Amino acid sequence: MSKRFVIVTGMSGAGKSTVLKFLEDARYFCVDNLPVPLIIKFAELSLDGSGDSRNIALGIDIRSGQALDELSDVLDKMKDKFRYEILFLDANDETLVKRFKETRRAHPLALTGRVDEGIDLERKKMQFLRERADYIVDTSHMLTRELKQQMERIVIHSEEFKNLYITILSFGFKYGIPTDADLVFDVRFMPNPYYVEELKYKTGNDKEVQDYVMQSEVSGQFLNKLVDMLEFLIPNYIKEGKTQLVIAVGCTGGKHRSVTIANELFSRLSENNDVGVNISHRDIKR
Repeated sequence: MSKRFVIVTGMSGAGKSTVLKFLEDARYFCVDNLPVPLIIKFAELSLDGSGDSRNIALGIDIRSGQALDELSDVLDKMKDKFRYEILFLDANDETLVKRFKETRRAHPLALTGRVDEGIDLERKKMQFLRERADYIVDTSHMLTRELKQQMERIVIHSEEFKNLYITILSFGFKYGIPTDADLVFDVRFMPNPYYVEELKYKTGNDKEVQDYVMQSEVSGQFLNKLVDMLEFLIPNYIKEGKTQLVIAVGCTGGKHRSVTIANELFSRLSENNDVGVNISHRDIKR
């Protein structure tokens, strides 16, 4: 079996360092931020079939500076000589800004100190790599373990990867609709456990609440129709090139009905091997 040569790139703060550490643990030979003019020579030495038999991962990011402009020509020349794959890590602007603020790191292009301006400039400079990518992974809503699971699918098990990651998000309308939601569903028409004394202080993660909500015929009908619609939409979203889908399910307070339906939806969609799915309950502890 020939070695795999994976170029790991993407937006600063999207998880490139985490991915390279994971690949290193998976016995990939990893090199980060190699000068662009040396990439072809490095690839030739790494893939000549002698010496180290490990797969190769090469990290490239905006720190390459002006040399990044030469990368497109370098990739074209490499394509004529050997096979490589490009993994592009992305995240929405709001998430990237939050991550930079939490780590107190300066964005490499934020010359004026404004992180959002640096992100905007970086996104423009990195667009050509995103367009050439074999895999695009949006980490906006991913935990570290979920990112590692996606990497296992792509670079360890070589499973077919469709580039769509679904986040199912329960919420309470009284706290506002999630700003990043692509699809929003209102389940306030379902029986409300809040008015049942023994269920009031439980949540949709408790079986008693789940049974109460789902015993209603209208709840089951809604769930079946929702899954049917999503099974139609998902392949078309993949075909259109969408990489991140946030499905928000809301009730009044975000603790009972929305959590129950979000859990049921997560269970159903997790059976689809073409997408990655995670779940989050935004307002369950309020």
